[in-house]
Amino acid sequence: MTQSADRQIAKNASVVAAATLLSRILGFIRDAVVAATLGAGLGADAFFVAFRVPNVLRRLFAEGSMTMSFIPVFQRRKAELGQETAFVMARSTLLWLVAVVGAVVILGEVFAGPLTQAIAPGFGNNPGQLEMATNLLRICFPYILLISGVGLCMGVLNSLGHFTAPALSPVVLNVALIAAALLGWRLGLDVAHCLAWGVLAGGALQWLSQLPALRARGFTWRGERSWRDPGVKRMGRLMLPTVVGAAVYQLNILLGTLLASFLPVGSISYLYYADRLVEFPLGVFGLAVSTAALPSLSALAATGKDREFGSVLSSTMRLTLFISLPAMAGLIALAEPIVGLLFGRGRFDPQDVAATSMALRAFALGLPFAALARPLASAFYARENTRTPVLVAAVCMVVNVGLGALLMRFLAHVGLALAVSASSAVNFAALAWIMRGHVGNLLPWPTLARMLGLSALVFLGALATAGAPVWVWLGGIPFWIALYVLGGRLLGMDEARLFTGMLRSRLPRRAGGA
Repeated sequence: MTQSADRQIAKNASVVAAATLLSRILGFIRDAVVAATLGAGLGADAFFVAFRVPNVLRRLFAEGSMTMSFIPVFQRRKAELGQETAFVMARSTLLWLVAVVGAVVILGEVFAGPLTQAIAPGFGNNPGQLEMATNLLRICFPYILLISGVGLCMGVLNSLGHFTAPALSPVVLNVALIAAALLGWRLGLDVAHCLAWGVLAGGALQWLSQLPALRARGFTWRGERSWRDPGVKRMGRLMLPTVVGAAVYQLNILLGTLLASFLPVGSISYLYYADRLVEFPLGVFGLAVSTAALPSLSALAATGKDREFGSVLSSTMRLTLFISLPAMAGLIALAEPIVGLLFGRGRFDPQDVAATSMALRAFALGLPFAALARPLASAFYARENTRTPVLVAAVCMVVNVGLGALLMRFLAHVGLALAVSASSAVNFAALAWIMRGHVGNLLPWPTLARMLGLSALVFLGALATAGAPVWVWLGGIPFWIALYVLGGRLLGMDEARLFTGMLRSRLPRRAGGA
């Protein structure tokens, strides 16, 4: 049974990973289009400030917090009382969502001016820019209601075993913003206002894109609902700690930026560009596996199958580690050529490349720990325990800030990156130690040793090509990946089998194939 669950998680993770990869690529294209059509002047600053507010609220309420608290309760209601009862809970959740988030939107529209001044007090020196940013904020603000609805759709669909439509949702937004920027530029309109309307249109399209998948699985938003649904009450109690946890994460970023502001000019940029590169494998694969695992873990927790729960969690973590360890090795070995290829041009000189590469290596050391913490957090959420990850995150924030303040005195911005990696390690260790008390050992030492050995070979091979022409080291990346996976298969590692299953499930199938 657990092998079937493992294969299903790997298949679902491949869907999320492929969609996230497409979204990240379109995100780079979107940034390039916006830069070309909007530039970096008054309109650009006004739009980015206006979009920041709903974006932060999206991260606090819609992404993660709602889904993490909704799915375990939905799965429990379905297991204990049937699917229709779970559907009633989903429709009841929408009632509260529209009421609560709708009130936030109304307050945002009324107090858009003071809110803009609080976010960008420097705009007060330019009344025209302040007015423009305020108007753009009023256009963008309802996006939070739409994207919260998308988060709810994601919870329902993932619980029903469907991951494609929710995973493609960010792609829809990126396409809408690209189209809005190009349309405004082509017609000679104000591109900043076109982008603001593009945000709103993108949110509406994201919501509409989920409805066909919901209908195909027998769910409709029309039907029985209740303001007093017990499942919604349970979800609300679980959601509060996850919102606090998201706020802790945002505060962690803010405090890191605050510390970096005391370092020489350029330090914040070095950390930003390095973090973007680490977030790529972390977002594409780490997020994909944890997203795919949550419904399965929630279903097992709801039916009291603790042994199967521990087995599925262990295989999920081993698959995550199988992917993240060679990613860490490759980023450390090829940090300088990667940064040089992506950013090393124009005013981004060789000194900037070297400084960003050092930050990238420091961030990469924490990549496996950050990746492993995600399925562990999902396991706590599946057991309807949202407080423990939040408390651990708060402790890790103290570790990050304290260690960062100490290390930056000796290692400048690299010290801050090392502090992030160290806090990620503490986060993983604490969550794993607590969870081990419930389900036993999660990462067998023989498996870990084989992964470390293979990753060391990847590191040495990639390092040997780091100084070669770009076509050599860049072309070598798929070769080292293939060699790593082949080594895993020869050593009989289940993680290699699951990973190749992920890849096969995304390849086009021949007509008449299985």
